[in-house]
Amino acid sequence: MEDLSLRHDARQPAAGARKMAIIGVVASGNLEVLVERVLPDHECLVEIRTAANGFGDVWDAVVADFVERYSPGGLKFSINDGGARPDTVSLRLAHAVRLMEEHQ
Repeated sequence: MEDLSLRHDARQPAAGARKMAIIGVVASGNLEVLVERVLPDHECLVEIRTAANGFGDVWDAVVADFVERYSPGGLKFSINDGGARPDTVSLRLAHAVRLMEEHQ
């Protein structure tokens, strides 16, 4: 198991009013993402727990691209990875932000 913690500055706070959301499922080739609105508006934190060791540089690149595209300020993401490919990671993160934009 490998644990990674990636902190980024966001250009703006994430839209919406939802406090938390969960998307995905931990399974072979997939991942689960829990997202919470718990940080200052300019911060984004992504904590990753993965069984695939040695892919820190890939995770860093995928998360940096995600933060640049979506500016998820104020959000903390907790990822439980089951060996997901980078495109699946990007899709799940984007879906999580979309859920946070919804009003409860």
